[in-house]
Amino acid sequence: MNKIKEFVIDYELIKKFDINALQKSLILPIYEDDVYSYCAVCKKSDITFAKKCFFNLTSFINIKEEEVLFYLSDFDTRYELYLLYKKSLENLKENSQNHIDKFFKLLLEFSIEKRASDIHIETNEKHLFIRFRIDGKLKHIISFELVFYKVISSIIKLKAKLDITQYRKALDGRINEKLNENSYDFRVSILPTISGESIVLRILDNKSIKKDLKYLEFSKSIYNSLSNISNLTQGLVLVCGPTGSGKTTTLYSILKSFDLDNKKIITVEDPVEYKLDGITQINVNDKLDVSFSSVLKNILRQDPDIIFIGEIRDKLSLQIAIQASLTGHLVLSTIHSNSALNSISRLLDLNSQSYLLSSTLKSIFYQRLVLKVCPDCGFKGCKNCNYTKYQGRTAICEHIKIDEKMSSLIAKNSSNCEYKTYLDSKDYEDIYFDAKNKVKKGLTTLDEVYKVLGFEDEI
Repeated sequence: MNKIKEFVIDYELIKKFDINALQKSLILPIYEDDVYSYCAVCKKSDITFAKKCFFNLTSFINIKEEEVLFYLSDFDTRYELYLLYKKSLENLKENSQNHIDKFFKLLLEFSIEKRASDIHIETNEKHLFIRFRIDGKLKHIISFELVFYKVISSIIKLKAKLDITQYRKALDGRINEKLNENSYDFRVSILPTISGESIVLRILDNKSIKKDLKYLEFSKSIYNSLSNISNLTQGLVLVCGPTGSGKTTTLYSILKSFDLDNKKIITVEDPVEYKLDGITQINVNDKLDVSFSSVLKNILRQDPDIIFIGEIRDKLSLQIAIQASLTGHLVLSTIHSNSALNSISRLLDLNSQSYLLSSTLKSIFYQRLVLKVCPDCGFKGCKNCNYTKYQGRTAICEHIKIDEKMSSLIAKNSSNCEYKTYLDSKDYEDIYFDAKNKVKKGLTTLDEVYKVLGFEDEI
């Protein structure tokens, strides 16, 4: 457990010292009162330096070296957040939103700067915690007194046009903010907890997706297979994997490769994650009776060439996907599974008729995201990678092309053993093969691959 999250770090205290000296000595001041000073240190810290700088420094909070450096990094932003937090509490009686407005905007800007995908605002009996999800992992950013919780909860509800007096039921909303000349959407989810509320803001970049397939760092064979999807005119193509494995990004990059001027492309998503000119995008909204099922039932009347279904989630969505494929449409979608081969079983579990599936399914891609070795510090740890030694993520992938033999096996509802025997005869390159090649190139590490996939001999 991260011990430091249970303390409100006094960044005004830190400002009294030279940041470079604190970083070199690996000393993190936390706070001081009239009697004692409190600091966090690690095994390599210069304790002698700390005792010269602080009065009555009798005990220390022991944390990791990278945590000391992380909480001393981005000091100007952290200091400004701390000041605005203090001013927001001081001005509560004046009912002024000025300071909390500035705090919230700075927090959003900080999350964008740190490449976060989500902002988590949580509470316990004593504190409010703010964490960012960066490269798929949650990272504690800063803590405040619990009294600040209602202040920040209220500003978020106001901006999302939600009831600020409601603390006992789940709320969903959306916020749009212009930050550093760019427009961003934030999807807001609020859930009541035993200690207050859990607030999560998903960051949705309001700009069109810029990543073409060639920039997604797929291996040459996977890239070629993905590129060839644009040559298909009908059938079902699936990208599978768990939540947060980059499936939607891959599919949108495929969509960008089509001739958008001469194709009618419709997407059905919950919610729309990327905006792309030239295609018709439908945001599912049950409150407005624009449900997943109602949209799918009517989608073929729109005369589409290509349909992107955000997720094959049930029997109905699979039926619509197969029906559209059989009637001359190309359908792209995602499904949750733990391998490309396993997705066939998942589809059959949804009561798909095997002979229909065999005639429509064209390609299955299974992908995961692994952390990339930080290019700025050579695996030593630096500010750009938040002292984690990793920065950004890259996809590892496997691909099953449904050829005549695979189609025949699906039609016969064959066993996994029969599929594997055939794939082995073709020297099938699974996701471990792709991952190990990226390790050889120095893009990631074996430790990271095994954290994401598990050990090969255990699967």
